[in-house]
Amino acid sequence: MNHSIQSSLDRPIWVALTTRQAHLGQGDALACRYHPDVAPFAAVQNDTPDAYQALHRLLLPHEQVALLCLDPAAPIEALQAERIGVVHQMVAARREARGTDDLNNDREVISLSNADAKDMQDLVQKTKPGPFGKRTHEMGSYIGIRERGRLIAMAGERMRLDGYVEISAVCVDPDWRGRGLAGRLVNGLCREIEHRGETPFLHVFSDNQSAIGLYESLGFELRRTFLLTRIRHADTGPA
Repeated sequence: MNHSIQSSLDRPIWVALTTRQAHLGQGDALACRYHPDVAPFAAVQNDTPDAYQALHRLLLPHEQVALLCLDPAAPIEALQAERIGVVHQMVAARREARGTDDLNNDREVISLSNADAKDMQDLVQKTKPGPFGKRTHEMGSYIGIRERGRLIAMAGERMRLDGYVEISAVCVDPDWRGRGLAGRLVNGLCREIEHRGETPFLHVFSDNQSAIGLYESLGFELRRTFLLTRIRHADTGPA
């Protein structure tokens, strides 16, 4: 695997926002972020005061963003940093577990679009798979399964960078869990991503052992860990 391409996984937010998903964000050469209704993620070009000042300028006083950090954040002037948790970055390492069937052969799996936006939001509110805004579904392909018209499971693509596509928003209605729906959707997305010559990857909290076990069974392996850090304006008001 090309090292320079793989190293982009060390800074997936920055790489996505400065290349294939620049149209979904804003920023400059030092800091960038997704539009708030797309995703809550941001990144800095380097760990310098100038870069964090650029990030500060991108945030309104009431806003907050999340950064994937390799190391604990140092004190940042005018910004408050709070660790949310440890995140495992997992990359699809083998394909044989998925077979060669095309996603279209699973007749229950449907493509989701703007017309499904409300149902997607309803499912996210019920299952809490992670950040999912009004425009998150614009980041890539989203698929789902309906039962009697009701959306009961979905998964989709989030960050996109050359050679890699992140799988995210994997969620199943609690009434329909334990039936292998999440695995079917993740496998379907993996097949489509790999058919395009790209490699699937994903992020999962380190304490979510059930999800990690599922992804390992689907051929994903741990690549590295990150600290998910929340960044907001420092409180300058009275104590």
